[in-house]
Amino acid sequence: MEFSFLIVTRHRVAELLHTLSKLEPLFQEELSEVLVFIDACPETEALIPRFPWVRWSGSATPLGASAARDRLYPHGKGTIFIGLDDDAHPITDGFLAIVREKFRNPRTGVLAFREIKGLFANDEACLLAAGSPGDEYHAADFIGSGFAIRRDVYMGTRGFPEWIDIYGEETCVAFEVLENGYDLLYVPSIVINHRVDMEKRRRAGRNYFRFERQLRNSFFIFLVYYRYPFRRMLRLLLHNFRKYAVRDRAYFSAYCRAMAAIVWRTPAILRFRKPLSAATENKIKSLDGIPY
Repeated sequence: MEFSFLIVTRHRVAELLHTLSKLEPLFQEELSEVLVFIDACPETEALIPRFPWVRWSGSATPLGASAARDRLYPHGKGTIFIGLDDDAHPITDGFLAIVREKFRNPRTGVLAFREIKGLFANDEACLLAAGSPGDEYHAADFIGSGFAIRRDVYMGTRGFPEWIDIYGEETCVAFEVLENGYDLLYVPSIVINHRVDMEKRRRAGRNYFRFERQLRNSFFIFLVYYRYPFRRMLRLLLHNFRKYAVRDRAYFSAYCRAMAAIVWRTPAILRFRKPLSAATENKIKSLDGIPY
């Protein structure tokens, strides 16, 4: 088995149906497999009879995206894991051959795909909107909506962290991949359509839920992975207080909830602390992020 497509889903039946329909032409029993983890959403189980070639699993109680991925990924049998969101699918023809070729370099641990957000009439329209792919480069992170990681590289990390529910879990895996001596390669020639309604997002305006989760999870990431995290954590809290919390009542409430979670959960998070080496910290500083 060469490829394992791995998807976690929760309350997005229509989106998952679309994604699986896109993956079905790629499915070859001897070459690939598709695993879907249903995170406490019984309505999704209606899809199971429609896709008998999918390996289904799940939890009766909600775990969150990161913990669900942590539960799912060790069951993949492929030598290469391809992680997708339930509302994202690859649109580059022959992208599996590109993935295979990029992993011929034994130092490459993760491939970060290029994410194009939006709803398009078809894949061709999305590719047209994507434009020129640009250059590949070694990166500091990847996006969970579309990436590939060698199974042995993933299993050499602690996996997606159980102490994060959503937002920031990819950073943890990326840090541990880098710490173990592997590279993350941004491959813009492989395009993923993340089918997000951008106009709906714009109408919704500020995303307070995302702000709260990213603030507290960034704090915990500094605490877990950096040798001397206190200055970083202080800057994080001050920056978000000045830029958001003092200017918007809803952001202030989200900030206070994040601070309460930080105070309450820090003793438990400390047991996961595993600081990066100085060499890895310096390498991260030298690497660029990927476009979001």
